[in-house]
Amino acid sequence: MVMGNARFLPKDFLAAARHIAVESSPAQVTVDSVVERLKAPKGSFYHRFASRDLLLGELWIITVLDYQTGFVTAIEEGDALGAALHMPAWVRRNLDDARLLLLYSRHDFVAGKWPEPLVKSVREQAQRFEGCIERVARQIWGGADKRSLRLAQFVLADAPLAAVRPHLQRRESPPSLVDEIIRRTYHSLTGLRRKPSTR
Repeated sequence: MVMGNARFLPKDFLAAARHIAVESSPAQVTVDSVVERLKAPKGSFYHRFASRDLLLGELWIITVLDYQTGFVTAIEEGDALGAALHMPAWVRRNLDDARLLLLYSRHDFVAGKWPEPLVKSVREQAQRFEGCIERVARQIWGGADKRSLRLAQFVLADAPLAAVRPHLQRRESPPSLVDEIIRRTYHSLTGLRRKPSTR
């Protein structure tokens, strides 16, 4: 005989939460809305997840790690422009996930302190991103000073996000013009090499 809990896997609850978040917002994801969508008993949810925050935290970290894979690979290959262009490319392949990741902050998924089982993963992904920013700052602008880090952050993340955001809000795939905007911004700012001497 199949146990009731065995009918539903963690991925089923994650998929249901993702659907609700995409169609409405992360705030609309509750234990009740998830089990109602799955037609699952509430006890089955708590057998897999200790809380709503843990479910939404896992959904967020899975999404951000999927995005980071291509971004980090490009940085490791010395292709900073490819890392900047990774955002629109990933958005085109994962429009719904991109809306979750880029139109909301992680605090929209879990308010306050993150569940302990996810703290390590959240810290590691943040450190991985910061490491990429520092690596590009050193490679292009010659250091990890405040100016260099800000320029690297802008060309790798802020500018690509500004370019894709209007299309995400309209739930449409970013056109090729977005890549051109990101590319021109990158080349313009990477032309600002080391800070000019004030002497």
